[in-house]
Amino acid sequence: MNEFEWLRQTRALREPMSPRRDLWADIDAALDTDASTHVEASGRRSPPRLQNWLVAASFVGISLFAGSLAVHLRDRPIATAATAPAPDIARWRPADPRLAGAAVELDAAHMELKQALEQAPNSPALQRLLYRTQQQQTQLRQMEHQAG
Repeated sequence: MNEFEWLRQTRALREPMSPRRDLWADIDAALDTDASTHVEASGRRSPPRLQNWLVAASFVGISLFAGSLAVHLRDRPIATAATAPAPDIARWRPADPRLAGAAVELDAAHMELKQALEQAPNSPALQRLLYRTQQQQTQLRQMEHQAG
């Protein structure tokens, strides 16, 4: 087969072709037999199997969504008055220079975490980090009081 024969065959593909026999009679017969299998003795149509599968799949999807939501909410810290930051934490500067360096680092971390929480307010990881930073700032204050 040479190139000219290929071109002739591809040009022949552009022309419409009619089927050798009438397909509509077979399609109608298939639809009629399918509809008659779904009719119950009472004359009502029973729901198709596809609809049953879709209902079951939707229940599974809702269950998975509810389960994953419960897992994510379980790890979320509960906001209480104890976790709320004290307004003067950012302004506190210890007298001891060793503690002052740690206070500066914790203040910077606290401000960066607050900025990140403004962008993603529902992030449980950022909320846990902010809570830990506040605990560390409280421990640093206690260390200063103990050092006198």
